Amino acid sequence: MSHVFPRNCHSKYPTAIGGEGCYLIDKSGKRYFDGSCGVAVSCLGHSHEKVKQAIKDQIDRLAFAHTGFFTSDPAEELADLLIAHAPGDLDRAYFVSSGSETIETALKLARQYHIERGEPQRRHLVARRQSYHGNTLGALAAGGNQWRRAQFEPMLIEVSHISPCYEYAERSASESALDYGQRVANELEAEILRLGQDSVMAFIAEPVVGATLGAVPPVEGYFKRIREICDQYGVLLILDEVMCGMGRTGHLFACTAEGVAPDILTIAKGLGAGYQPVGAMLCSKRVYDAIAQGSGFFQHGHTYIGHSAACAAGLAVVRTILEDDLVSRARDMGAKLDVALRDELGQHGHVGDIRGRGLFRGLEFVEDHETRKPFDPAKCLARKLKAAAFEEGLICYPMSGTRDGRNGDHVLLAPPFILEDDHVAEITEKLSRAVRAVT
Repeated sequence: MSHVFPRNCHSKYPTAIGGEGCYLIDKSGKRYFDGSCGVAVSCLGHSHEKVKQAIKDQIDRLAFAHTGFFTSDPAEELADLLIAHAPGDLDRAYFVSSGSETIETALKLARQYHIERGEPQRRHLVARRQSYHGNTLGALAAGGNQWRRAQFEPMLIEVSHISPCYEYAERSASESALDYGQRVANELEAEILRLGQDSVMAFIAEPVVGATLGAVPPVEGYFKRIREICDQYGVLLILDEVMCGMGRTGHLFACTAEGVAPDILTIAKGLGAGYQPVGAMLCSKRVYDAIAQGSGFFQHGHTYIGHSAACAAGLAVVRTILEDDLVSRARDMGAKLDVALRDELGQHGHVGDIRGRGLFRGLEFVEDHETRKPFDPAKCLARKLKAAAFEEGLICYPMSGTRDGRNGDHVLLAPPFILEDDHVAEITEKLSRAVRAVT
């Protein structure tokens, strides 16, 4: 009998005992292609020798020194490397242990920034429906997925949620993609004015929406308008790249594809690539200086921030991504995966949309292709797709509630950057068999 508290008390999980490249191996010897990198984590695949060695070497030198007393070489070097490649004037890195922690850090920093500048009335946060920013209470409040929020609603801080930029489901036939993007971006201005134009501290969004919508990119011009509105009203722009960052979309930082830079940016998952739990919040010089030239003390922290072994892993991962040009590889292999998915499933009557960027791809399923009507939630389509694909030896990330937290189903694919052409065929064939079996 296990004493582990599992994610689902009614599921039995095989025991993973090994990983080789793009595959995970269970105790029976069965191999599973890691088509979603867990949840967009294992971007370098499994058992990467350079990363493993970097962790071992760092532990031999120093495993842990509390950041209340020391900094460390891995933390300093990783910060330098990230900032050297970061967009805009991002200038400082704050290292934590998870994506949710990066969001909590970003929200607290946004609030303290305005206090330090003499604007304590700025307390409101604006986010988007059908976003996902993590599972700690602050991050969950920022997220806009009702299914995840529902039972914890009484415990959550108040956050305003405007429309996502979700062209497939929410653009009307009478408007162009550009007009649609401007319309939903302008909801931010309307919400700022409703709340009080000097009372909003920040707007948070994912550049490419991951888990909750399934790799939904914005339309052209959307984020440029968002940036304009934030600048006009003194609102900080927080971009959550926990899932879509670190090369996943074919750009080291996903927001560069939009031609914008945030005031605060969060990364995690692909930063540690599964080898160590590590995340980072990056902030602009302006935001940092407000603290440094004010109280000088950021009132936030966790025991394991800046953990030396975790930062050593992150440093090895980012160096590998850059030195092996895996950002370009993610872009090129993502284009091949997109073509293969469209060839295999583009004409399937229940595949409504195939979308994404780089090696971040989503498929949305519908009951009726013409009306785009989603399946009845009672059919539990996503859960059945996950089981069918797993049986085929494919790990993917299906999710229900795509449209509104209850209705809609999609599958998210986020394979390792190191995949080859035959792996693209393996993903599409196994997924196709699973889709056809379930639908």
